Amino acid sequence: MLFSLNLSLLLTLFFIMLMVSGLSGLLFLHPRVPLRYVRIHVGIVALPPLVSLLALINTNVNEVVGPLYLDNLAWLMAFFVLLIGLVIQRFSVRYLMGDQSYRKYFMLFTLTTSGASIAWLSGDLRLMVISWGATLVCLTLLIRLNSEWKVAREAAKVSGRLFILSWFSLFIAVIWLFQVTGQWQFSLALTNESFTQLGAWGRTGINLLIILAVLIPAAQWPFQRWLIESVVAPTPVSAIMHAGLVNAGGIMLTRFSPLFNGGVASIMLLILASVSVLIGSGISLVQVDYKRQLVGSTIGQMGFMLIQCALGAYMAAIIHLILHGLFKATLFLKAGSEVRRFEALNGVNKRSSYLWILAGRTLGLLGGFAFWFMAPGEGYQLISALILGWSLSVSWTQLVAFGKGGIGRIVGLSFLGGAAIIYFIIHNLFNMLLQKTVFQSVQPPMIVVILIVCILLFGCTMGAWVARNRSSAFFAVLYLWLVRLGEAKPKSIESHPNYLKQYLSQGGNQS
Repeated sequence: MLFSLNLSLLLTLFFIMLMVSGLSGLLFLHPRVPLRYVRIHVGIVALPPLVSLLALINTNVNEVVGPLYLDNLAWLMAFFVLLIGLVIQRFSVRYLMGDQSYRKYFMLFTLTTSGASIAWLSGDLRLMVISWGATLVCLTLLIRLNSEWKVAREAAKVSGRLFILSWFSLFIAVIWLFQVTGQWQFSLALTNESFTQLGAWGRTGINLLIILAVLIPAAQWPFQRWLIESVVAPTPVSAIMHAGLVNAGGIMLTRFSPLFNGGVASIMLLILASVSVLIGSGISLVQVDYKRQLVGSTIGQMGFMLIQCALGAYMAAIIHLILHGLFKATLFLKAGSEVRRFEALNGVNKRSSYLWILAGRTLGLLGGFAFWFMAPGEGYQLISALILGWSLSVSWTQLVAFGKGGIGRIVGLSFLGGAAIIYFIIHNLFNMLLQKTVFQSVQPPMIVVILIVCILLFGCTMGAWVARNRSSAFFAVLYLWLVRLGEAKPKSIESHPNYLKQYLSQGGNQS
């Protein structure tokens, strides 16, 4: 009884704080409210993530409360979304000062994070669809924030059209599921008894609709265009996209995991996500624009997250989306001060470095095989072994093989060992938090997993070969194709924004 009272109190307090923060954002729209009120608004916005953290600490069971499904995953995602939103809003206080849409930005930003947090707390399919739709609308308006700029309007059009397709796909899947099961609650609609009423074709159809709904926000091929166009939005908007918006597919697929049985839909998700990993990595390598490099990296990382989901590794996908969201949001916020430095490796013994590189590749190979053989029957372990071996080899090369002298290599080894320890600590912490969350883990056939591994290996091998043969015609074709893929459409480009001319002319007339 005490726990129920505490949960009810925290839940009531959470929604009160969420409502107050939304009203604060609307109040800030009024021109008579002084701009210094924004600091009070940021203080109010700090209250919902604080309450969600208290709820996360005190939640020990999975419980349905009205239209909400309250478990550690729900509170974790609410805390994650609102915390990143708070940090970015605080960053934006000075960053966007003087922007003509300053007031509107904070209002839309608050509504975006509030809608996303409610969507992931939802246990009712209707509430989730409505909240997610409101989040997508607010995100589109944020992309269109500078509406006088033609490029921003075009980016919002591209994003809005794809978001509508994504939302309607989810909407139809939910309606279909309700028509068959007669239930709106996740806990009642996603049961074995309900699945017997669906049939094989119905289940596959709903799965395909859900996959379409998650591929678009994750900017997966062939729907990556909206994220590429969105780089014209203010940098904080690009940062907030990684707080349960671009990476929403991991959460959504986790909630619908009982529906997926390793069939056609999972195989299609694996293939499209694998292609997106290669394309996103290629875009990030050929782009010179820092934000577009980050966008390409996000496409690749979201592809890997969806591979994890398709292989039934939902716990790994949740950990991935949170850590990647924190990391990538940080990189976007520092985009304005990023300066690439290219330094020659002077005074490095090439033969010695080559031996250290060879040692790193051997270590990566042995580490990957050792990890795989611990659980050879699981498809995700094969993918993980590949990623682990590759990451270990690259990290060793950068931190140890290219270290300056013995001291440099010792520092590199220490950093590599420390990073591994921190990773395992964080991984165990998330395992403790999410151990009572219900996941349904069914993997595609092993032959499909091996095919995906071959695709990834082939792509990496081709990339390495092309990089070493830059004078070949194939390199030129591939390079230009990736550059074109990572650029905005011609009608979305202006060398000099036309809307600035009126302000310049007004300034000239006044002077």
